[in-house]
Amino acid sequence: MSFDDHDARGASRRKVLECMTWAGTGVLWTLSGGVPRSLGLVDAARAAEQQASGLTFLQISDSPVGFDKPANPDAIGTLEEAVNRIKAMPVKPAFMIHTGDISHLSKAAEFDDADRIISQSRLDVHYVPGEHDFLDEEVKLYKERYGKGTRGAGWYSFDASGVHFIGLVNVVDLKAGGLGNLGADQLEWLAQDLKGRSRSTPIVVFAHIPLWTVYPQWGWGTEDGGRALETLKEFGSVTVLNGHIHQVMQKVEGNVTFHTARSTAFPQPAPGTAPSPGPMKVEDAKLRSLLGIASIDFKPGAERLAIIDTPLAG
Repeated sequence: MSFDDHDARGASRRKVLECMTWAGTGVLWTLSGGVPRSLGLVDAARAAEQQASGLTFLQISDSPVGFDKPANPDAIGTLEEAVNRIKAMPVKPAFMIHTGDISHLSKAAEFDDADRIISQSRLDVHYVPGEHDFLDEEVKLYKERYGKGTRGAGWYSFDASGVHFIGLVNVVDLKAGGLGNLGADQLEWLAQDLKGRSRSTPIVVFAHIPLWTVYPQWGWGTEDGGRALETLKEFGSVTVLNGHIHQVMQKVEGNVTFHTARSTAFPQPAPGTAPSPGPMKVEDAKLRSLLGIASIDFKPGAERLAIIDTPLAG
């Protein structure tokens, strides 16, 4: 993290990146010297004041509307709780990113319910699909709703406040064990999208399955993710946001920070702690502490983005 050492407002302003949290308190994750660390709890009033000078956006993930198994028989209800938290934020974020598995079985009614609830946030939402969003027979419902103006299976990019955002699709043509796949066409498009951009431009990449290899035995990684990262390595600040594994995991490799998000529906086991991945049943009182949403903040001139992960309870 770089700060102006001549900032007259003193060291207290250097302790954290400008950040944001919802009503109440949340855990602030800041990346200092490329290393993620928790700064503990921050109150909403201070967060609102600090957010004013930066770009803040939200990430939600894995809301699979239609899921009703014992791990969470009310996935719609916990998605509504997440959206209510967003509505209660003291300062409105710029937009929201959803990193896939909007639906459970790609049914029109599931997408309808998801849209009804998420639209209550009154935020623009940028989507990428999860594998559960591509299960309809003609594989068209996601693209018709969320893919207008995108390329291929739904990849695209946009700019906001000096940050370049890239939405990738890695849930088509899954590889052995369920590993994600980008494919040659998308990788070629990515290279062209980045061509000619200043290497000082902060880049945020978001996709469903992690681009880094979390646990290949469970398909938690993207087979050709390394090729995408090779294209991105020349940029000074790259943040990669994913879902799919339903738990917070972070990794820093050089200039690239990887961050996976909690689900709003159910947790999954930590890598290798169960025979296989899948919905994990926990005590009802513990469930909401394992679900949540993330707020990400960019301050012009800072090398890294600040991330606040907030569970629905706890």
